[in-house]
Amino acid sequence: MKRKELESFLQQVDDFEKPKLLLEQYPTRPHIAACMLYTIHNTYDDIENKVIGDLGCGCGMLSIGAAMLGAGLCVGFDIDEDALEIFNKNVKEFELTNIDMIQCNVCSLSETISKSFDTIIMNPPFGTKHNKGMDMSFLKIALQMARAAVYSLHKSSTREHIQKKADEWKIKMDVIAELRYDLPASYKFHKKKTEDVCYFMEQHYQEKLPRRC
Repeated sequence: MKRKELESFLQQVDDFEKPKLLLEQYPTRPHIAACMLYTIHNTYDDIENKVIGDLGCGCGMLSIGAAMLGAGLCVGFDIDEDALEIFNKNVKEFELTNIDMIQCNVCSLSETISKSFDTIIMNPPFGTKHNKGMDMSFLKIALQMARAAVYSLHKSSTREHIQKKADEWKIKMDVIAELRYDLPASYKFHKKKTEDVCYFMEQHYQEKLPRRC
């Protein structure tokens, strides 16, 4: 499947009806999702036939894209029942059979699922407003869950901080793309119709694992 074709499919995915500020619910735009997943699939071969976890999956944009690219199984994790209800409707509309979802607090996931997934993909909360540090909590849990690699989207302004944490955790981090995110006005405090946010996509893997070329 070509990237443009994937993006076209993802434009049909229904998103949050009433996004919740406390959960930092911002939609992952189809263009961002398609670029992210296509790179993971074609450059690193970390989607097809792999067991994939999607942390903070929301309405399922990344999970659905990964399933379309041939994931063996993609499991989405999210705390919000309303988001998962939309996710479930999306899965049924696309008639996908390689997706499952679990309602839970990602930050409370048990260590019993450690190394249960080949690949973790996520667009975590920014870690702003009332959720300071949430992005790093998601990242730490993702690293515990993944056997091979974690692919995550973050604001470019946090890159230096995340690099310091990666060094502290003895994790190899590669920035593999920079993306501009046209954040739609979702909440009352947004003054503009859209706001550009510079994202970067990073890849993490345990230091003992061989570096991909």
